[in-house]
Amino acid sequence: MRTTTNRGLQPNVLGTFDTIVMAVAGSAPAYSLAATTAVLFGAVGFAGPAALLYCAIPMFGIVLAYARLGRIDVNAGAGYSWVGRTLHPFLGFLSGWALVFAATVFMVAGSLPAGSLTLSLIDPDLARSTPLAAAVGAGWFLLILLVVLGGARLTVRAQLIMSGVEMLILIGFVLAAVAHRGRAAAFDWSWFGLGQFDGPQGFAAGALIAAFYYWGWDVTSNLSEETRNSRRTAGLAALVGVGFVFVLFEAFTVAVNVLLSAEEIRTAGPNVLAVLGQEIWPGVGGKLLVVAVVLSTVATLETTLLQVTRSLFAMGRDRTMPAALGAVHHRWNTPWVAIVAVGGAALLMFAAAAAAGSVQQILSDAVAAIGLQIAFYYGLAGIAAVVAYKSVLFRSVRDLVLGGLWPLLGSAFMLWAFVESLGELSTTALTIGLGGLLVGVVPLVVYWRKGSDYYRPARLDAVRAMEAAEEWGPAAHPRTGTRDKSYATDF
Repeated sequence: MRTTTNRGLQPNVLGTFDTIVMAVAGSAPAYSLAATTAVLFGAVGFAGPAALLYCAIPMFGIVLAYARLGRIDVNAGAGYSWVGRTLHPFLGFLSGWALVFAATVFMVAGSLPAGSLTLSLIDPDLARSTPLAAAVGAGWFLLILLVVLGGARLTVRAQLIMSGVEMLILIGFVLAAVAHRGRAAAFDWSWFGLGQFDGPQGFAAGALIAAFYYWGWDVTSNLSEETRNSRRTAGLAALVGVGFVFVLFEAFTVAVNVLLSAEEIRTAGPNVLAVLGQEIWPGVGGKLLVVAVVLSTVATLETTLLQVTRSLFAMGRDRTMPAALGAVHHRWNTPWVAIVAVGGAALLMFAAAAAAGSVQQILSDAVAAIGLQIAFYYGLAGIAAVVAYKSVLFRSVRDLVLGGLWPLLGSAFMLWAFVESLGELSTTALTIGLGGLLVGVVPLVVYWRKGSDYYRPARLDAVRAMEAAEEWGPAAHPRTGTRDKSYATDF
């Protein structure tokens, strides 16, 4: 399994702080709140804080699974490699494909609000035009495409600026919301309880939407081949990032419940943060939060592009997709063919979105469809971690809980939400979500029949991997684009 150019990605570009920033930006706090709050409210009403809380608990199990798997297999494909080497290569490929498909759909789901909100800063009437929003969103997307193409160092610098300004604005508004006196409803602890969900299906629908909020932190694993001391850094950054955005999500969701009426939330749709900002700081607040959402959207477009292109790079390197996708640019050390391919696919989807319905309807269907894909590949990763570490789980209570029970809880929750929500989703969302997975069967069969080595994997086992690490010493060697299949993992 070699890269087509015998070159790998540039190692040791990202440090610990850079990776934490990437994890936070991947979850896109401002964008997730703007795009999804009204959708979540439509599904579970005032129980949004509860949905975020009860999804966070199993989500941390998946974060732990990624952290543990990343210690024994450093691979830009992340779940694509781990699931393939522990459960089955077919499941591994579909896991990687689910991420690729979800991320490509997100290019439109993310860029449309960026276009709409940018137009709203100029003239609110312009923001109501879906074709105009698609055109401006495509402009933002192309700009970020060029930044990602320019290499990891340029990408990190741009990310630090965008996410830094976004976090300052969001934290400032959290403090302002606490001090604000106007209220549409009194705070109620029942918002964190299970009683307000409309049965198991209602709970599952809320969980699926909540999973979309958190999605994106796993970009740290896709960047592992470009991260210093990635066996420790990628997992630590993901844990810190998810913890930070969890607090932000809860704070803003409670603020929306308290300060806005149900009708205001439904009417606002993807502009709910702008309406909240106007309530907190009339005249200026709405525009400031719109700026935060635009920055968050552009930042998460960047991390999503990194995820999908690194996944495609790993697939091209393993010959489970066209080998050209594994090509690395000789100057920028980026998988340029994968970046161009994703850009072309996304632009075609922009054209389709421009002719479709309202931005809010497109967002609602896209969020639900992406939620299905997320639940699928996160669920498989949780099981993969348990299988990879099965021989060490009973060495201590810590290993059993953090390495077995919690990841297994996360996996069971994600797969349950996947199945349970099928009866609740619209036909469009189901077609995109399930149809996208089924499309992946075509390249799977084609490249399996061509005899890719990925379908004859070295099994991933924690004990053998740790023994190999001790044999080679603590210093991990940079990847050169080749893999010695005699070892359980790459060192």
